[in-house]
Amino acid sequence: MNMKKYLGLVLCLVILLNFRVSGQIPPGYYDPANGKSGVPLQSALHDIIKGHTVKSYDYLWTAFKTTDEKPNGTVWDMYSDIPDGTPNGNPPYVFTFVTDQCGNYGAEGDCYNREHSWPKSWFNDQAPMNSDLFHIYPTDGYVNNRRDNYPFGTVASASWTSQNGSKLGPCSWPGYSGTVFEPRDDYKGDFARSYFYMSTRYYTEDASWDVTDMTSKSQLKSWALQMMLHWNNADPVSQKETDRNNTVYGIQNNRNPFIDHPEYAALIWGNPVGIEENMGDFRLTLYPNPAADVCTIVIPKGTRIGEDHLFLTTLTGEKIIPEVYYGETTLTLKVESLPRDIYFVVLTGNSGTYHGKLIIE
Repeated sequence: MNMKKYLGLVLCLVILLNFRVSGQIPPGYYDPANGKSGVPLQSALHDIIKGHTVKSYDYLWTAFKTTDEKPNGTVWDMYSDIPDGTPNGNPPYVFTFVTDQCGNYGAEGDCYNREHSWPKSWFNDQAPMNSDLFHIYPTDGYVNNRRDNYPFGTVASASWTSQNGSKLGPCSWPGYSGTVFEPRDDYKGDFARSYFYMSTRYYTEDASWDVTDMTSKSQLKSWALQMMLHWNNADPVSQKETDRNNTVYGIQNNRNPFIDHPEYAALIWGNPVGIEENMGDFRLTLYPNPAADVCTIVIPKGTRIGEDHLFLTTLTGEKIIPEVYYGETTLTLKVESLPRDIYFVVLTGNSGTYHGKLIIE
């Protein structure tokens, strides 16, 4: 091997080693996802991040020392932490790695354990989900126990509140009223992006998963998806998440795409209800919305359409051809037989493709 080839090989090895050690996004990592949206984007991301290096459940204790270490060297527990810069920004207690590992507990602050933010019973405690670091965090054992297997949600009237302000109580988010656990606002985006990861990493690999109040196997139910999309927007990616994503990449050899590209969530599932879609002149006018029996769509001015040029898609990508009555300036959809859900409306005309979002109640 001549010197030029040798130096080139050494340079390549140094670059690869640097990516592995630093955990930064490798060049071209997300190229297969470019230009895609909806289910094709989710599928492409699944293919990118699947087949990660699986670690043992016991190894999580070791991993936490690098994935969830605060700048002061203590455990970064999102169920007890109060971030710097917030009112009363000192956490009520902190944990020391190894020394405070659970163990037994009877109250907050006793010890930390391994919290499956996506409860392991929802996927029947199977591998590789049960040791996937992208949804497992060190958390206060007592608070983790109070959270139990309840869904995440929003709570207006708490039956119990942790020392850092996390809450347990009936859900106030539209679409679900059962008991939920609400984390601090500062960490809602972290959990939302963890859930988007799970829905994508295990997309089509969830045959044995359960249907729960929050999920349909690996996919979020409509009420929960809307909430998580809001959380994703309201609590943007933090340096904590970026650092953790890089560190986990060095361990599992895969990344959380929704930390690297938070916009992927809207590209797959749409913007949450209440957020204006950026579609300009290609946005449909629908009324009433929400609808129960029928919905009227205003045909964009100057647009010519033919029959079968309108369809709906569900949040999981299922295509539906509704019953439609065609008028001169409007279309009337019969929706009374469709399940209560959120649908994307797609109308193709001579001047382009128009979109809208329809809620059926």
